[in-house]
Amino acid sequence: MNDLKLELKQLIIKATGLEDVQPEDIEDDMALFVEGLGLDSIDALELSVALETNFGISISDSDTARVAFATINTLAEFVAKNRQK
Repeated sequence: MNDLKLELKQLIIKATGLEDVQPEDIEDDMALFVEGLGLDSIDALELSVALETNFGISISDSDTARVAFATINTLAEFVAKNRQK
């Protein structure tokens, strides 16, 4: 799971264009949106596209996205359960 978390951190940085952020700067239980990392709705869209491209995961509703995108821990659990690639 730690490899997946690192991969997700790198994916978030790349997909959202975060400059000056390294994977080690993102804590596993840090909020990804608003507080914490400070991502916004456009970042959520970019991240959704990256998840579909890299893992074959399509997130079709906002409730699922809100839960999955809460932290690296919740995102890793979601990807582990739903990945197609």
